[in-house]
Amino acid sequence: MKAITLPSFGGPEALVLAEVDTPQPRAGEVLVSVAAAGVNRADLLQRQGFYAPPPGESDVPGLEVSGTVAALGEGVEGWAVGDEVCALLAGGGYAEAVRVPVGQLLPVPEGVSLVDAAALPEVVCTVWSNVFLTANLQPGETLLVHGGSSGIGTMAIQLAREVGARVAVTAGSAEKLEACRALGAEVLVNYREEDFVERVREATDGHGADVVLDNMGAAYLGRNVDVLATAGRLVVIGMQGGTRGELDLSVLLRKRAAVIATSLRARPAAEKATIVAAVREHVWPLLAAGRVWPVVQSRHPLAEAAAAHRELEESAHVGKVLLTT
Repeated sequence: MKAITLPSFGGPEALVLAEVDTPQPRAGEVLVSVAAAGVNRADLLQRQGFYAPPPGESDVPGLEVSGTVAALGEGVEGWAVGDEVCALLAGGGYAEAVRVPVGQLLPVPEGVSLVDAAALPEVVCTVWSNVFLTANLQPGETLLVHGGSSGIGTMAIQLAREVGARVAVTAGSAEKLEACRALGAEVLVNYREEDFVERVREATDGHGADVVLDNMGAAYLGRNVDVLATAGRLVVIGMQGGTRGELDLSVLLRKRAAVIATSLRARPAAEKATIVAAVREHVWPLLAAGRVWPVVQSRHPLAEAAAAHRELEESAHVGKVLLTT
C-alpha cells in the first residue's frame, strides 16, 4: 500500500509517499481501508522529531481516519467488512490502510460524509475527555478556549454550547473570531490586540472562566490561572508556547483551583475505549441530529501531505485539514 513515511525528520518536505507493507489486523483489531485522515499538530511535531509514536505503534503519522472495514481480526464482533467507520489511532493514519483496536472504532455519524468523518475522532475524543470527563464543565459555567478556530476549538465551542455553557475564545483575526461566533462563542478575544484575562473578567462580571482549555502551555500558564474563577479548572493539552512556566501557588490556593495536563495518544487502549464509548453515547446523537458538525477547511490528496502540513503551520485555517486517499 501507499503511505506517508519519514525517512528523516525536518520540514514538510520530509514527508515521503512510499510503498510499504499493508498491515494485518491482530486479535481484537480491524483493518480499515482509509478514505481520509485528519491532520493534527501532533503530526507536525512527529515530523520534526519531537513526538515519537508509543512503543509498538506505526511510525506512519496520523491519529484519526475514516474509511471502510476491510478485514476483521480474531475475536472481533459487532462489525462487518464494508462498514463505514472512523477511528482514533496512536499512529498510522496517513496511509491507504490501517489496523485499529476495535474499542477505538466508531460508525460514521448519520449526516456526515465518509471523508469528513475523518475530522471527528481525535478532536471529539480530546474535547470530550478533557472538557467534560476531566474538567466536568457544567451548564451555566464559562469555558475559555484558546485557539477557538482550530479543529479542537470549533468542536469545543459547539459541545459546550450544547450543554448550556457560555463560551469565550481567543483567536488571531477578525475572520477567525467571526467563525467562532457563528458556532456559538459569545466572548471573542483577539489575542493580538486584547488581554484575554481582562476581557473574560469583564464579560463575566469579574467571575472568570470556570474551565480553560489551553493549547499554549508555558506562555499562558500564569494568565490562565489569573483568569480562572474560584474552583476553576485549567486543562493543558498543548505546548505551542513552551514547556516551562512559573506558577504562583498562592493564587491557585486562594482560588481552590486545579491545573491539569493531559494527553490522549499514549493512553492505554482500555482508557481510549472508554472515551470512545462515551463519545459515541453523548456526541454521536448530536452529530446525527445536525446540532454539531465537523468544520473542515480543506482536503488534500495523500501525496500532497506536505502542502497540508504547510497549511496547518501557517495557521490561517478554520477547523480541520484532511488528507484523502
